[in-house]
Amino acid sequence: MRMIGLLSGTSHDAADAAVADLDFSAPGELTMRPRGLVSTPFPPDLRAELLAALPPAAVPAGRLCRLDTRLGRFFGTAAARALAGPAEGRADWIASHGQTVYHWVEGARAHGTLQLGAAAWIAETTGLPVVSDFRGRDVAAGGHGAPLVAALDALLLPGPGHGALNLGGIANLTVRLPDGDGPGAPSRREAGSGAGTAAAPAVLGYDVGPAGALIDEAAAWATQGESRVDTGGARAARGTVDERLLARLLDDPYYRLPPPKSTGKEHFHAGYLRDRLAGARPDPDDLLATLTELTARLVADACRAHGLSDLYVSGGGLRNHHLTARLRARAGNVRIVDSTALGVAPQEKEALLFALLGFLAVHGVPANPVGATGARHLVLLGSLTPGRAPLRLPDPVAEPPRRLVLLRD
Repeated sequence: MRMIGLLSGTSHDAADAAVADLDFSAPGELTMRPRGLVSTPFPPDLRAELLAALPPAAVPAGRLCRLDTRLGRFFGTAAARALAGPAEGRADWIASHGQTVYHWVEGARAHGTLQLGAAAWIAETTGLPVVSDFRGRDVAAGGHGAPLVAALDALLLPGPGHGALNLGGIANLTVRLPDGDGPGAPSRREAGSGAGTAAAPAVLGYDVGPAGALIDEAAAWATQGESRVDTGGARAARGTVDERLLARLLDDPYYRLPPPKSTGKEHFHAGYLRDRLAGARPDPDDLLATLTELTARLVADACRAHGLSDLYVSGGGLRNHHLTARLRARAGNVRIVDSTALGVAPQEKEALLFALLGFLAVHGVPANPVGATGARHLVLLGSLTPGRAPLRLPDPVAEPPRRLVLLRD
């Protein structure tokens, strides 16, 4: 199948659409041939409308309805560009993550998650069937619905001691475990699929803490709203870490929760930052330096806690050179490289994830990484929206992939 994986992350700057050909090449083995990535920037007015709807804002239902429609139309346009470009006019399915506007977590438990960007608009624009709403079923099964990227990491990471880090609004980590050592995932028969007992490689995954979520807010303050990015980490590099503020930031109950766990901008937002500053008005560059150090310390501490030897990094945070430099300085002997070393370019990784999850969904393969989400059992992810043609699904596949072979032209 030729899949288009569609993603808009917590930076809200663009929709990324990755085209990939996927096939079950052998029992337990999956091949993926990436065909290209198309990034469509958010129209400024749509991005402003989205930002105004994010926590801690209280948003009426009418505005959410309009935003859901506008995002669906925008994602349809992004998918159509990928269809006409690297897909060369042919694709079988679109897998759309949507735009997260709220992730309902209380303490150690997730209760719900909301992604907007109505799939019907994507199907109407492209004529293709769409898989969407990937997170909700995992939450219903007792999981956090995040971080789903661990499903791809489990197939990419070489072995124990290797980890994958995504630096987006939130920093999330996947750790490859020795087979048999992961949280107990029941067989697919126990999950109600009627299939066998093979399982994907064992991983542990969780949201470590904030990355761009707080850094971008501080950048907006520093520039009086002209920019939400500390380009290259230049301002943080000029600043000095405020150790007292850093200690206050680290004194957050979230960091003491055991994984699996998840968080988001519902917790780490502008109001949170104002509260932690407790009336102080630090130099903007010092604030950016401190927030950058917070992320570097959280990730480096996690690397040590899990005994990692190698860390493969992706996400927009890679463009923050000061952040990556501080992470290397704090991580000691951990080898830190970007995800290209695994065969996947950092900018395409998450969009390829949803191409993979969509492919597994239409083949009836449960794909929630229970070692990362904390779900009670494996479940089928996603809801299906037909395209213009009648919906035809392939025969279910009896065995989940344990190995991913990446092919490049």
